[in-house]
Amino acid sequence: MEIIPAIDIIDGKCVRLEKGDFEKKIIYHDDPVEVAKSFEAKGITRLHIVDLDGARGQSLKNVKTLENISKSTSLIIDFGGGLKTTNDLESVFNAGASFVSLGSVMIKNPDLFSAWIVDFGAEKFLPGTDVLHKKIKIGGWKEDTGIDVFDFIKELISKGINTIFCTDISKDGMMKGPAIELYKEILFQFQSLNLIASGGISCFEDLVSLQAIGCNGAIVGKAIYEKKITLKQIEDFIKNN
Repeated sequence: MEIIPAIDIIDGKCVRLEKGDFEKKIIYHDDPVEVAKSFEAKGITRLHIVDLDGARGQSLKNVKTLENISKSTSLIIDFGGGLKTTNDLESVFNAGASFVSLGSVMIKNPDLFSAWIVDFGAEKFLPGTDVLHKKIKIGGWKEDTGIDVFDFIKELISKGINTIFCTDISKDGMMKGPAIELYKEILFQFQSLNLIASGGISCFEDLVSLQAIGCNGAIVGKAIYEKKITLKQIEDFIKNN
């Protein structure tokens, strides 16, 4: 199982939110590049970057930060938040992202998403399913869609997608453990799916639990910044797996 640290960006700074609430923002570091370098130094190879300004607004805001991290490290980066157009996609890939993580646009403009899969290849996309009570939410977690997460995953698989990440919004930033039961249900229904867990991871034991149920990856944010999971623990986990 891959451990994928998260860098969430507002105004070029590394932050975390609580349950997606922009009013509950904590700034952890002024320089995301230094944070990314510290991850790479411990043997981490992947990075999940979210442009929270882009997710909340109407356009990408932090592509330059992506570019700086890409130039300063060899991390394999997925980047999301506010991507709405083909130009956005090309900007992100040109700035150094290996994958694009998508949310709202898949729901709001499914034809465009289908066209992107044809043009760029399904393997370039890491769809994010942001879930509250098993229903998809979009728009920086502000908009209800009423779409069932299992129906949505089935549709993604039909488009050629084989890897997703799933965030249980009720768990995110709360440090009370991940949505183990939801992930078990997803993995049971979609046994060929590569599932990356996100949200709620609070301690090293949570990573062990996610690996045990068959998750392929875990996105970890606040637990690292709050030092509930140390980079040394992650380094040892990588060496032993």
